[in-house]
Amino acid sequence: MAQVGSGKHTYEVIRDWPKLPAGESLGVVSRVVADARDRIYVFQRKDPPVVMFDRDGSYLGCWGAGAVKEAHGLKIVGDVAYTTDRPDSVAVAFTLDGKPLLVLGKRGVHSDTGCDGRPWLALRAGAPFNHPTEMIAHPNGDLYVTDGYRNCRVHRFSADGRLIKSWGTPGKGAGEFHLPHSIVVDRAGRLYVADRSNKRIQIFSPEGEFLGMWTGMGGPNDIALGNDGTFYIAEQEDGDQPAYICVRDGEGNVLARLESRHIHGVGVDSHGDIYAGLTGDHSVDKFVRQR
Repeated sequence: MAQVGSGKHTYEVIRDWPKLPAGESLGVVSRVVADARDRIYVFQRKDPPVVMFDRDGSYLGCWGAGAVKEAHGLKIVGDVAYTTDRPDSVAVAFTLDGKPLLVLGKRGVHSDTGCDGRPWLALRAGAPFNHPTEMIAHPNGDLYVTDGYRNCRVHRFSADGRLIKSWGTPGKGAGEFHLPHSIVVDRAGRLYVADRSNKRIQIFSPEGEFLGMWTGMGGPNDIALGNDGTFYIAEQEDGDQPAYICVRDGEGNVLARLESRHIHGVGVDSHGDIYAGLTGDHSVDKFVRQR
């Protein structure tokens, strides 16, 4: 196994970590997330979309066949999995064994943002949704959805699905977005939005007030938060720079940058081990933290 990082953030890398049943393989892996019991959920663009493993990579089961057109975002809060289905323009909450609880949006109905294809740049802000990217539950009880591939907004919903507020416009200024791609909430309730094509993380209050930003990164595909308040960011390749998992403290200071294969989703378990969801390689690499 290769070793990356240094000091308190040194990791052994296990490539192609999942142990799948004989004859099975993963599709395009969009996200990897750990639940409170350290079960690892792989969200793939293949039926069934959710495949579960234990920390050793042993197969535990799967769910969701036929329920997701194309997997994109996955966050787990408590005992609920919050997903986004990008081309169907819906955000769907499931139980951890795959029972649907709530659907936001209308399947196949896209808001008017002046964008109907690549290069994924909305000409104007629109209503929910046009190819949404991630959904997460907030401690205040509300749901927040980044609407990114053909929109440029964050939407706030009540727990029962009522739209409360939306913010964001196309651009590079504070509070503007070019492909908001992931979202996470810290212990204080602040929202961290991965503004991918602007190569930054923007920070907001629950009301959408701009609080600051982190820069100096490749385009952030995903952002996750460890139990100790440490952030893990999946960075795209940037020019001649490889893809990285960037580890930052709560103030945004870089603690480690771990070279990775192209990574679209990043998860972390209670032990501080990191899981890299690989789109191009159709796999998951595990970064085991050395104590």
